[in-house]
Amino acid sequence: MSSIFKSYSPEEQAEVNSNFLVDSWSYSKVMQFARNEKAFEMIYIYHHRQKTSATTVAGQAYHYALQHYFQKKKEGVQLTLPEAEILAFNYIDEVPPDQWKIQKTTKSIAECKKKANKTAVSLLQFFFQEKYKYEDYILRIIDVEVFITEYVTINGVDIPIKVNLMIDLVVETIEHKIAIIDHKSKASYTPDDEIAMAIGKQAITYIKGYESFTGLHIDEVWFAENKHSENKNGEGQIIINKVILDEDSRRLYEYQLYEPLRRMLNAVRDPDYIYLINDSDNFTDRAEIYKFWHKTLIAEVGDFDLPENKRDMIEKRLRKIKDSSVEMINPKIIKEFQKNAASFIQYDLSNTDMSNQEKIEHILRKFGVQTRVAHHFDGYSSDTYLMEVSAGTRISSIQGYKLDIANALNVTNVRIPLNLTIHEGRSYLSVEHSKKRTRDLFWNPDELKGFKIPLGKDNLNNTVYWDLDNPSTAHLLMAGTTGSGKSVSLISTLEYLKLAGVKEFYILDPKLEFTKFQDKNTHIYNDMSEIEQAFEMLVDLMNEKIATKNHDKIVILFDEIAAAIEEAGKKSTIEASLKKITQKGRSCGMRVIAATQRASVKTISGDIKVNFPVVVCFRVVKEIDSKVMLDEAGAETLAGFGDGLIKSPDYPEITRFQSFFKE
Repeated sequence: MSSIFKSYSPEEQAEVNSNFLVDSWSYSKVMQFARNEKAFEMIYIYHHRQKTSATTVAGQAYHYALQHYFQKKKEGVQLTLPEAEILAFNYIDEVPPDQWKIQKTTKSIAECKKKANKTAVSLLQFFFQEKYKYEDYILRIIDVEVFITEYVTINGVDIPIKVNLMIDLVVETIEHKIAIIDHKSKASYTPDDEIAMAIGKQAITYIKGYESFTGLHIDEVWFAENKHSENKNGEGQIIINKVILDEDSRRLYEYQLYEPLRRMLNAVRDPDYIYLINDSDNFTDRAEIYKFWHKTLIAEVGDFDLPENKRDMIEKRLRKIKDSSVEMINPKIIKEFQKNAASFIQYDLSNTDMSNQEKIEHILRKFGVQTRVAHHFDGYSSDTYLMEVSAGTRISSIQGYKLDIANALNVTNVRIPLNLTIHEGRSYLSVEHSKKRTRDLFWNPDELKGFKIPLGKDNLNNTVYWDLDNPSTAHLLMAGTTGSGKSVSLISTLEYLKLAGVKEFYILDPKLEFTKFQDKNTHIYNDMSEIEQAFEMLVDLMNEKIATKNHDKIVILFDEIAAAIEEAGKKSTIEASLKKITQKGRSCGMRVIAATQRASVKTISGDIKVNFPVVVCFRVVKEIDSKVMLDEAGAETLAGFGDGLIKSPDYPEITRFQSFFKE
């Protein structure tokens, strides 16, 4: 039976959804509500981000590797254990430092990663030893890692918000039954009484969502548990618990699920509902829950990272909570209790009242590195801390603690430049971290100094320039992915170039992003054949300028250089012409800006880089992209929206800056 809400228009669905404090439900949400309502409120209504233990990350990496294993198997390819391990290692490496949970047994990010890698390896080794427990019963693989968001009917009732599911694996068995398989990594196996009486609720959630999504009928759900510590009795590591789904079992499981689901829906429909704390809940940090609770008594809605469509409802809820509590309780008392709760959250500096400077000093001293933060600069998209490092400290060793510093500051990453920073005549080690930008750096004509083209400002409020009059900084290479601020920076730079007196522009624009700049002095070429012809013409123009000793400035903007070179192919004259212009054109006033979204080593070759002495890199996807552009990592950690790094002969080190924004 199909839910009536599936027939609603998107506008009608949104109207129904607006009555609830959450957008969706899942088995884990229902069970969290049943176990500890206050923890449910913290995690799913206020979207409080919880840190993840090394063991949990290992389980996620195991799932990620198995996803690829079964996807390859579906395609007829056999993934090996070393290949699966590499996938898990890569997953663990990509976990941002502010998501790791520091604990007594893992007191640093490095220790967390070491434990996660070791645990993931154990899980994968056990899987490869006993994968026959899956494979001997699989006739064919139907689906791998399917995300589902669907309206469903439970116990005959149409549920008014969607269920969200991630289905690990769907197969046809050798008995010609359709089975959902759920992989679980465990520290200990699920008790027999829970298997007998409780897992049916999770099974029926999977079934209802998948059947509504695909129309297929599911016969069985398998829960495959892999225990990451080796059984001392020599028994197998993987246990598969099967839930067989005849019609009577389905009705029973739906009824069992409906009771807690209905209670949860009634709560999230009522903005005044009081969520109770279960002090006996061993799955959630009690101190963290109490700290969150105290925060709801005194905080404003802007202090929470909330989805925009739920902000008004939650703001009203917060106002009522404060009206009924703060009038009776002195806020100072609430803050003191909040501070007490935070003190019980071990090894998490993000919960303390320490300043960021103190957190940096504390975390490094914990590793035996004596430092003092001498200066703090509040930038547009990042903050910079300049540190004095005690004599005898190996500066390179501090690079190894970047993730621990990030974890202490509760940010996704930090950048520590390889070279020291000079400020007021003294050398400092710099630590930078991205942040949410709350102000813009607007285009200002007063920043222009002759042919020194302003690109932005660094965190010390110094203007960063591209000097067209300096032959050693003749050409500029720029990279940045979507949302990085690359296009905005190019527009700002073009406006400054016009203001500086550049009379002639040639824009090679295969993606049609600069058509509004076309005028009698700006020549724009879009088609690849036009671009190739334009390059040949520009080489002739360069030779003419050299012969006539004409040094008037001409700027060539080549947008999406990597994509254009790749599309043109090896037979194109584009690379050869570009090389001639960048090598010889500098002496006659020709200046080139080359920009790309993809900083691939295949397209940003050594020949190209050597002729672009000024390199600007906004946010890129991977560390290797940053290394292609700047010869060091860092651009992958930028905040986007104009947060950039510049490498230039005019600056002794790679400098972080915020680009100008032209309305």
